[in-house]
Amino acid sequence: MPHWLETTVIVLVQIFVLIGLFGLIVPIFPGLVIMWLAILGYGIATGFSTLGIILFVIITILMIIGSWIDNIMMGAGARKGGAAWLTILIALVAGIAGTILVPPIGGIIAAPLSIFLLEWLRMKDAKKAWRAFAGLTTGWGLSFVTRFGIGVVMMLLWWLWVWKG
Repeated sequence: MPHWLETTVIVLVQIFVLIGLFGLIVPIFPGLVIMWLAILGYGIATGFSTLGIILFVIITILMIIGSWIDNIMMGAGARKGGAAWLTILIALVAGIAGTILVPPIGGIIAAPLSIFLLEWLRMKDAKKAWRAFAGLTTGWGLSFVTRFGIGVVMMLLWWLWVWKG
């Protein structure tokens, strides 16, 4: 592959990796999957060396773990705050629908608002509904930090692949 083409591929992959990484700010945005797809594209475009295969397997495992952490931590936070499982499920659906209908902020608004309103209707107690809301947002904050860290590790592993590849 000519040097200019390889450089172009690296720059394009880096742009998509950064879009995925900073897209993690939006709760339902599949930033880690976007990063993974960009890195897969790099592997397809430049070839998978032995090191590339090993690093790509690690990157894949990180992407899968990071993608599940978001839902688990947000749901666990809401549950710890007192939310019912049905409320958490509805909030997840509302978050996905909100992201699709009003990207990128629809999910950020729809999921927490759903938790608060449904718990307030269920328990008739604004303080308890607020605790569930706070639990969800705390879980989201922790999951963001975790997923962002995983995304940074994925990017560093890809850089290692590019540098040593």
